[in-house]
Amino acid sequence: MVISDENCTNLVRPTNVQGGVEMGNRKIGHNRRALGVINQSLIGAKPYPCVVNKRGFPGKHEICEKKQADPAHRPITRKFAAQIGSTQQLSQEEIKKPSDSFGDCIFIDEEFKSPEDQADQPEPMFLEQAETMPNEANVKEVEMEDIVEEPLVDIDSSDLKNPLAVVEYVEDLYTYYRKMEGFSCVPPDYLEQQFDINEKMRAILIDWLIEVHDKFELLDETLFLTVNLIDRFLSQQTVVRKKLQLVGLVAMLLACKYEEVSVPVVGDLILISDKAYTRKEILEMESLILNTLQFNMSVPTPYVFMKRFLKAAQSDKKLELLSFFLIELSLVEYEMLKFSPSLLAASAVYAAQCTLYGFKQWSRTCEWHTNYSEDQLLECTSLMVGFHQKAAAGKLTGVHRKFCTSKFGFIANCEPAKFLLQTQL
Repeated sequence: MVISDENCTNLVRPTNVQGGVEMGNRKIGHNRRALGVINQSLIGAKPYPCVVNKRGFPGKHEICEKKQADPAHRPITRKFAAQIGSTQQLSQEEIKKPSDSFGDCIFIDEEFKSPEDQADQPEPMFLEQAETMPNEANVKEVEMEDIVEEPLVDIDSSDLKNPLAVVEYVEDLYTYYRKMEGFSCVPPDYLEQQFDINEKMRAILIDWLIEVHDKFELLDETLFLTVNLIDRFLSQQTVVRKKLQLVGLVAMLLACKYEEVSVPVVGDLILISDKAYTRKEILEMESLILNTLQFNMSVPTPYVFMKRFLKAAQSDKKLELLSFFLIELSLVEYEMLKFSPSLLAASAVYAAQCTLYGFKQWSRTCEWHTNYSEDQLLECTSLMVGFHQKAAAGKLTGVHRKFCTSKFGFIANCEPAKFLLQTQL
């Protein structure tokens, strides 16, 4: 191609290293322009931050650092343009970096630009959807974040100096309890072998004993052991209907002797039964129960696991009371005998948490110490919530009346976690 003088009229000659060229009567000095500026081919974008307008110096040009203060202002490459979904296709010339020694930064001396240069300068074109770039980038960063696993809480760290907590052996103890809890369970249908009593009579007996237990202000361990002794004895010995109350009273007497410091005397039991039984009958039944059970009184009841699981849940007094309310409701129900003591305790804690918080709550620490996942608890938990719903209705309301007092914080008045029933359905 032959370049004539007429074609050169609108051309701007690049400056040399020393100092500038003459154009007409005006001298243009130190004017550097990048031919590969990306922003010139993009529609609607703001001037690229690397283009620095700087007044001319009589000496050498200052070199601009490539590193920008704002991390969002980075050179746009083909890869970054593809990530933000640009509708513009960058040509090979547009993404090519300037070949001068100043890297990514270009100096333009506005003071020395000629009118011809300003006329020839193309309109800056901007990237479409430029304002959505930070938002889309933030979304990508959120999606790439690693999911932090919930840490396990050391629930025994606060008891290191408490010798009664036996922190060194507590895990071994509960491993032994889990191994032995199967021996403390009874067949869930053992009442079928009884010809004169049924599950309704058992429920009446347990509901009445809960009131007697509360009247004597006995320990919680005593109640759970009493129910265990009754079920284990009835699963091995046939009893007539009129002796069923006697079995319950003697079972509570034996549990008191095992757990309590101050034990009710036989005369108290005679009075509480309205003198339905004599002293001799009570002592004879005591001997029969002990011999039938082979004096095996050391069995893990739900109470043993309740204390540990409540500690794992980092419970407060309200959660503890609600958990005991739910599990005592379960003691009355014959159908709950199909669940192991540890499962009953874990389900009571889980149901209490869901009731108080209004949503499913089962931490990794609870799952670790109970050895039960949330799915394993749903069946037992839904039954407990059902008992909670009808606790105030019907004839057997001893547990509800007990936990409706100020001594137990009126905890029975809490609204049941009905969403757990919907989940089970």
